[in-house]
Amino acid sequence: MPSPSQLKVAVIGLGSMGFGMATSLKRAGFEVTGCDVSADSVARFVADGGKGANSPAEAAREADIVVSVVVNAAQTEAILFGPGGAAETMPKEAVFVSSATMDPDVARRLAKQLEATGRHYLDAPISGGAQRAAQGELTILASGSPAAFAKARPALDAMAAKLYELGDAAGEGAAFKMINQLLAGVHIAAASEAIAFAAKQGLDIRKVYEVITASAGNSWMFENRMPHVLDGDYTPRSAVEIFVKDLGIIQDMARSHRFPVPVSAAALQMFLMTSAAGMGRDDDASVARMYAQVTGTKLPDSSK
Repeated sequence: MPSPSQLKVAVIGLGSMGFGMATSLKRAGFEVTGCDVSADSVARFVADGGKGANSPAEAAREADIVVSVVVNAAQTEAILFGPGGAAETMPKEAVFVSSATMDPDVARRLAKQLEATGRHYLDAPISGGAQRAAQGELTILASGSPAAFAKARPALDAMAAKLYELGDAAGEGAAFKMINQLLAGVHIAAASEAIAFAAKQGLDIRKVYEVITASAGNSWMFENRMPHVLDGDYTPRSAVEIFVKDLGIIQDMARSHRFPVPVSAAALQMFLMTSAAGMGRDDDASVARMYAQVTGTKLPDSSK
């Protein structure tokens, strides 16, 4: 296996997750080129010691590994096959690592299309948040051919604390990620409902947080997201619109399989209402703010 210093990596998408992943790769010794629709993000990465590119095609030229860290399937397809796309310039036998959350059927289609050109596709959605991305400690849920895994492994090892190899074809990683997103969305919605309900009763919600995180009703999402509510800080770590998208994909998947998912359907409506109330780009804990607005409940406000 070649050492990191012998490999070139392109990271396309330098948002909160992608920037951290690119930084982790650079720290591990790879030559990393970053690309983003935001020139400021690219400039920041260059100032941090990386290289910059103006398009996916430019970033992917001569890259052994192309890591795509964008929001959805449409953006992934545009990065690959749109004007100035990476598929135009990726060397033969290079691997495209797709980190976006998407419908498994779409992942399979994109993989088939890219593999027909002589490149590899690894379906590799991620979990863990921006801090873990920057520390190289993500969880990666990956599936793809043995050749795709072999080509991508040095980069995967630099970005992940846990790498799950979930199958030899694209789509399996995406399917696992959707199960995670079903639970994550439901847990955020439930946590937001609970904290707002506690506030409505006049309880000290900081004490509620202390008690619940030490009790059976706790969840990772309650523990991770409710401090945003306690601090009245809805700066987006993960936005409401992410769960509008992901829980929507789950509804589509469930309908096609004739499988009822009423709890996640209810959670989707909470995120939709929060988005409709003007908070779609805010932190996903804003579901609690939506409850507060509807019920006249007072929550902490960092602006005061």
